[in-house]
Amino acid sequence: MIHLYYFAQMKELTKKKAETISWTAGTVAELIKWANETYPGFTDFSWHVAVNEEYVLETEPIYSGDSVAFIPPVSGG
Repeated sequence: MIHLYYFAQMKELTKKKAETISWTAGTVAELIKWANETYPGFTDFSWHVAVNEEYVLETEPIYSGDSVAFIPPVSGG
């Protein structure tokens, strides 16, 4: 199981702020593929992925027990 957290547009698209899904092991890219199949249009948005509170690349592995957040890009000034 992994815990997913959605923010901004992703929260609106999924109609959830969080969910737990069955997951043994895979990469961020595989999770993104699952998300786009589960929530069509998921990849139409820009976001960063954080695994266990650290930003990661799509090649990063995700294991059971991990927390994954889809965070919109932020800017400051």
